[in-house]
Amino acid sequence: MFADDSTEFYNSRIRMVQDQIIKRNINNEKVIQAMIKVPRHLFVDTLFASRAYGDYPLPIGNNQTISQPFMVALMTDLMDLDNEQRVLEIGTGSGYQTAILAEIAGKVFSIERIPALAKKARNLLDQLGYYTVLIQVMDGSGGWSEKAPFDRILVTASSPQIPEPLVEQLVDGGKLVIPVGKGSVQNLKIIEKTGDKMKIEDYGGCKFVKLKGKFAWQE
Repeated sequence: MFADDSTEFYNSRIRMVQDQIIKRNINNEKVIQAMIKVPRHLFVDTLFASRAYGDYPLPIGNNQTISQPFMVALMTDLMDLDNEQRVLEIGTGSGYQTAILAEIAGKVFSIERIPALAKKARNLLDQLGYYTVLIQVMDGSGGWSEKAPFDRILVTASSPQIPEPLVEQLVDGGKLVIPVGKGSVQNLKIIEKTGDKMKIEDYGGCKFVKLKGKFAWQE
């Protein structure tokens, strides 16, 4: 456990993983251990700390949310991560998903368009020892070309279509996980790049805040 964790919160994480993740057939041991380790309650406002391990998203300010624990686990599992991969996350938000990725991947790059959220996430990630994570404030829909290519890209906000720059910034054989749709409910998709072709699989309905930017939802 982390220094500012507690037995009560740790036990809540164990129950969260057992009831919300394993029972929904996510059995990836790396994902399970990351979800047990990272103190989710520290990534929400103290007013919501007692609800941090519930089966639902929570507000984090600036009209943004921290995703439901199951969705965090599912998206991480779909990425099929190892400790040598370079991962780009679009939508740092609270930094919770960022920390989960950092527990498994080799190097994590994260983009956040809202400066206040990026600053808060950076401070907390540093407090928890995730110093190697890089965070940049900019339009995430265009990716991070200076740091490309990436083995995996995870988008934690919904786009009306698959942003072309993100596919372009994947290595051959790389994967992009993104919610796509123009309605209030989207479809979670995983895109695998092979040469100049894309294999797209649909993993069902989900609901995310909008990805705003040049290659997604316009301001």
